[in-house]
Amino acid sequence: AAPAAKADAPATKADAPPAKPAPAAKPAAAAAKPAAPAAPKPPAEMAAEPWDDDLTRALAQQFGSRIERYATYLGQKFLVAEMAAVRQIIEFLKLEAEFDYLVDLTAVDYPNRPKRFEVVYILYSFARNERVRIKCPVAESERPLSVACVHATADWMEREVYDMFGIEFAEHPDLKRLLLPEDWQGFPLRRDVSILAMDNRWVKENLGIESGQ
Repeated sequence: AAPAAKADAPATKADAPPAKPAPAAKPAAAAAKPAAPAAPKPPAEMAAEPWDDDLTRALAQQFGSRIERYATYLGQKFLVAEMAAVRQIIEFLKLEAEFDYLVDLTAVDYPNRPKRFEVVYILYSFARNERVRIKCPVAESERPLSVACVHATADWMEREVYDMFGIEFAEHPDLKRLLLPEDWQGFPLRRDVSILAMDNRWVKENLGIESGQ
């Protein structure tokens, strides 16, 4: 008789095909970044409004066309006056309208204007609790009169404007630089002057560095 067939031997681990590696887990989708906030829209440009009250009428009667404009912007009153009339206007405001405090005296450079500079005087009246600005266009070759004889505090303010912009005030008691050395060349707040080119000679000689450093 033919021998009985051997029963199939059980499969071993070595005989089994290699298991397929489990697929790598997909990374969780990154959370969507929130949209950047929209840039705020600039406010609509507001035009200055005419300024008309007892004070402007008194000034108009006294100085006529020498004051070119009376206006108010966001509650800030200002007038634009001829350079030659500014000292008299400031004196009038002090003696006749109690604007006895010169808060500030500064300037702005507008290189493309026929009259390049605008000297700005800010006056305050404690009695009226009111502030007034006087703007005076000044050409580069012009010399506005000093108002230090009306307000002593104008002395250093005019020196600072001279130091930064090169505007000379006629009849100033001691017009010289206030913040920079006397031998400094140039005027730092003029808009045609680069901050990287501020009197390199003086900076190298006295500080041993380049101006831009």
